[in-house]
Amino acid sequence: MAFGRMSSRQGSEPPINAINVTPLVDVMLVLVVIFILAAPMLAASLRVQLPKANAATPQSNVARSDALMLEVNPQGEIWIQGAVAADAAVQQRLKSLGQRNPQTEIQLRADTSVPYGRVVQIMGWAHAAGLTHIGFVTEAGTGLAQPQVSHP
Repeated sequence: MAFGRMSSRQGSEPPINAINVTPLVDVMLVLVVIFILAAPMLAASLRVQLPKANAATPQSNVARSDALMLEVNPQGEIWIQGAVAADAAVQQRLKSLGQRNPQTEIQLRADTSVPYGRVVQIMGWAHAAGLTHIGFVTEAGTGLAQPQVSHP
């Protein structure tokens, strides 16, 4: 392709009036590759702020007779129906409860300072025992519920 004035053209060739799309395709392919490589990095650094909600209808603190109350204090100790229990004892109690009645509800009351992993661990024990009905006990009030588990 010659650059220059139209008057200096020799011959009777008509001017080229088509757009050369090869450079455009090259640039677009490079951009696609960049987006494909950058998309997972953008999703991994997504910051999530979990919603804060109150109970729609506060329920009484009296536990149902067919429910098992599990409480986790700030130190991560598990209390069953008001008595401290070791991890193995909790797993055994959940297993026997799951064999007896898999529809039994587990009421889980965990302090706000308890690590999320500890709560998930207890939920995993209940699920492994065949118990799928887990309720999270909170305190009624306005703003963020602040459950307080206090045992001696």
